[in-house]
Amino acid sequence: MTDGPRFSRRRLLGGLGATALGAGALAVGGRDLLGDQLERAGASPAGEAVPFHGEHQAGIVTPAQDRLLFGAFDMLTDDRQALIDLLRAWTLASIRMTRGETVGPDRGALLAPPTDTGEAIGLGPAQLTITFGFGPSLFDLDGNDRFGIAANRPAQLAELPAFAFDAINPGISNGDLCVQVCADDPQVTFHALRNLTRIAKGVAGLRWSQLGFGRTSSTGADQSTPRNLMGFKDGTNNIRSDDEKLQRQAVWVQERDDPAWMRGGSYLVARRIRMLIEVWDRSSLGDQEATIGRDKIEGAPLGQKKEFDAVDLKQRGKDGRLAIPVNAHVRLAAPVTNGNEHMLRRGYSFTDGVDPRTAQLDAGLFFLAYQRDPRVQFVAVQNRLAASDALNEYIQHTASALFAVPPGVQPGGWIGETLFT
Repeated sequence: MTDGPRFSRRRLLGGLGATALGAGALAVGGRDLLGDQLERAGASPAGEAVPFHGEHQAGIVTPAQDRLLFGAFDMLTDDRQALIDLLRAWTLASIRMTRGETVGPDRGALLAPPTDTGEAIGLGPAQLTITFGFGPSLFDLDGNDRFGIAANRPAQLAELPAFAFDAINPGISNGDLCVQVCADDPQVTFHALRNLTRIAKGVAGLRWSQLGFGRTSSTGADQSTPRNLMGFKDGTNNIRSDDEKLQRQAVWVQERDDPAWMRGGSYLVARRIRMLIEVWDRSSLGDQEATIGRDKIEGAPLGQKKEFDAVDLKQRGKDGRLAIPVNAHVRLAAPVTNGNEHMLRRGYSFTDGVDPRTAQLDAGLFFLAYQRDPRVQFVAVQNRLAASDALNEYIQHTASALFAVPPGVQPGGWIGETLFT
């Protein structure tokens, strides 16, 4: 690991909001104290803590927690070194917070802001995971290679195309950087994103954020299948944490994949999908089940009896009709329909109050999916769904983003180190 950057006092105090880490945490007396602390930081303790370090970032195949707070940031500077310093500072803070510790190692001076905002003190780690990603605009913003990394932009990080029926709000889409915060306590998730935002002050600003509750998929091998806000079980056939073979095939960038700096990482698609709840609630049970392609109570594929029975797309009923209609969501999204491509889904339900234009609930699914190559996974599947999915009558995609999620961090390393070194 090379010697870390040197900051002027003005940049130290104003640029990275260094009081959140304790005054002088980044550089004092010619020594890179942040680098020293990164070197000393080891694995998280056992219990409710999820280790921050590892081959892959936590928060992907980690058994999905109960709460989400997702944030996307835009860079406020073109200074490459400031970006690197931010990523290193975020790493150090994340190591501490995922252990259930405060952001800084001390209380700080009485005449300065505290080193930590304090609202998570005593709440414990709460299975906190903090996962970071880089958006396409970090590499190339309207043809501007701000940080000298445009040549390292993965081909897999191509901008997502416009899909039929999209109603994307650019104000709550995209971003240079993303932070996915998951935990079993909503105050722990808020604390994490709040303090990362403080640390970024003057260097990166929060572009948009999304709260999520009630996981809508299972990633843990022993987790039961949850229900989404439409009342159906969601994620029955999701990739599980113990299925390493399928993870290698569908989730993780492999040793033979380019670019080299992304090996061990993944690609994240985030979509805010509003559900037209009031319209859905007026639909008959039969129409709802035909739209999804599953029994609402048990979760079994239509024509079957149990949730985990195989989806039989050829089965017909006594009337000769296909048990699962040709435009059912399950049929169009099934791997067998899409070249056996899988994605690891990690979505959450959301509710953002009432839409003042319609006086209807603004609620739905914050879809998160990790994959090895979005071009042949998400884009291919979504094109098929957008063309003929019966569910389109009841949903609307209102936000969209794509991020390259770099590999995990080893003790002494920092998020994105493989990209910049």
